Amino acid sequence: MENKSVLILGAGELGLPVIRNMAKKAKNYNTSITVLLRQSTIDIEEVEKKKDVDELKTMEVTLLAADLTAPSSELVAIFKNYDAIVSCTGYGAGAGGFQIKLANAVLEAGVKRYFPWQFGVDFEIIGRGSAQDLFDEQLDVREILRAQTGTKWVVISTGLFTSYLFQPFFGVVDLDKKVVNALGSLDTAVTVTTPDDIGMLTAEIFFEKPEIENSIVYIAGDTITYGQLGDVIESLSGQKFERTVSDLDELAKDLKNDPTNFVYKYRSIFGEGRGVSWDYNTSFNAKKGIKTTSAKEWAEKNIDWSESIKI
Repeated sequence: MENKSVLILGAGELGLPVIRNMAKKAKNYNTSITVLLRQSTIDIEEVEKKKDVDELKTMEVTLLAADLTAPSSELVAIFKNYDAIVSCTGYGAGAGGFQIKLANAVLEAGVKRYFPWQFGVDFEIIGRGSAQDLFDEQLDVREILRAQTGTKWVVISTGLFTSYLFQPFFGVVDLDKKVVNALGSLDTAVTVTTPDDIGMLTAEIFFEKPEIENSIVYIAGDTITYGQLGDVIESLSGQKFERTVSDLDELAKDLKNDPTNFVYKYRSIFGEGRGVSWDYNTSFNAKKGIKTTSAKEWAEKNIDWSESIKI
């Protein structure tokens, strides 16, 4: 199958690492990379975002100004110029059929290969009607892709971004209060992967020979229980941390009291513990012997423990 022209949608927290790694490997495969961004993003003057755009301009990629909220006919006209499309759009557009619209445009355009925005948990094990309504649309996309044969597809399951485990908004690690709060139970496990590792492994999977097609590929930076996470934090900080649990009743109550809260939806999903973890040793990277970043390694590198922990 030809993969000579690749269009990557988006350049955010995940998109940038994907673009970096795809552009690096593309040189060895006579493949061109184009990145679709809004014109307003390409022209942005805000310092942080401009830095990202400036980095893209130093890479061997082409920037294409377009808007994914445009009518489907306009997207089809763009997409038909590419052999493969990798979607790094994220959930920014919310529900309402956005991912379905993209998938249908890809199929109508006759794109040979599609990596949809499915970077995350195992939606099929979680099933329909979960706390996170966006997941139902992900399942719709899979049904659309499986029902046809013209476009080969690859789904990459990544688990949670590693950094989220340590972010205050997620409510698991509180460095100030020296508490690790488990979602569901201390034995509940979660698979986590850094965006950099996802970017690196996406490029590896894309260019893998023989070519991967019509498959779900599981990757993992680490698979860890909340209890083990507490051990990691104690070893890095040199201090004792209290272990608490937000059980399923508490998580359900939080969501019932604030049903549109995006974080509560995710906390409920991860507390249930279904479809949010898989054995690290079964992952694509483990089987290939590709080194990834563990939760401990991420925390060691990204948290200033001398500043974060006050005795």
